[in-house]
Amino acid sequence: MRTLWFLFGCLALALGVIGVFLPIMPTAPFIILAALCFSRSSERLHAWLLAHPQFGPIILNWQDYGAIAPWAKALSVSMMAASVGIGWAMGLTSVLVGVHVLIVAAVAVFILTRPSGPP
Repeated sequence: MRTLWFLFGCLALALGVIGVFLPIMPTAPFIILAALCFSRSSERLHAWLLAHPQFGPIILNWQDYGAIAPWAKALSVSMMAASVGIGWAMGLTSVLVGVHVLIVAAVAVFILTRPSGPP
């Protein structure tokens, strides 16, 4: 079972790193998922993620408070809106754009209703 958690952690970490460079891929959720997987499979990688200067604060904020920093909320929602705009500009059908809007709206509501930090 540890091997499966480790493999899922590596996959999530890889997707998170890709998300750093591609605006249509989220970074934070994959990094948080990687931390969860590594907490069950690799103490060393879990500690590395928690100590990472960019990823560590995101993970700890989520772990400790279920919170997403205001800058991360703004960036996430704006990137999601941009992805809808790009899909529309590329000429996707109205059905696909509509489905995309519904999914983005649901995710945006989730993100925006999370706390912003420690109480």
